[in-house]
Amino acid sequence: MSQSGGLLASYEYLDSTVDAIEQLKKAGFKGVKAYSPYPDHHIEHALGYDQSPVRVWTLVGGLTGTATGFAFTTWTSVDWPLVVGGKPIVSIPAYIIIAFELTILFGALATLIGLFILSRLPDLRPAVVYDPEFTAGRYGVYVQAEGGRLDEARNILNGQEPIELREGEGGANV
Repeated sequence: MSQSGGLLASYEYLDSTVDAIEQLKKAGFKGVKAYSPYPDHHIEHALGYDQSPVRVWTLVGGLTGTATGFAFTTWTSVDWPLVVGGKPIVSIPAYIIIAFELTILFGALATLIGLFILSRLPDLRPAVVYDPEFTAGRYGVYVQAEGGRLDEARNILNGQEPIELREGEGGANV
């Protein structure tokens, strides 16, 4: 009988959690999620997280803002020329302030948009698993597995001596 579901293990110690995640990843499990009461770089490293791509969104937004600032002010000066004191029509030093302000504006907006898109927010689907103890000091590891792989995942999670190990269906709350 092929069943699809997942296992939720609750651990008391960070080391046990990290070891369980690393062993699950080494065994080839893809749907591994971790829960902790605070952000921890050991868990992020075990899950294989790298640097955030949001910074690229910020860079592209800032450069777009700079280009927009210079293009807008140059276009305005050329379209409505105003010769003052013998200065040239297109005078770059006067445009730096507007370009700087648009750099900050576009960079901030691009960061916000990138954050929402990359975080997949808003996520209107219900959470697959949740245990209030994960915010009070425990660590959790959830792994999705199918059929015979469910037993393999259970053995790996039990190897780190969890406080609690629960089983749930694929989309239901555990």
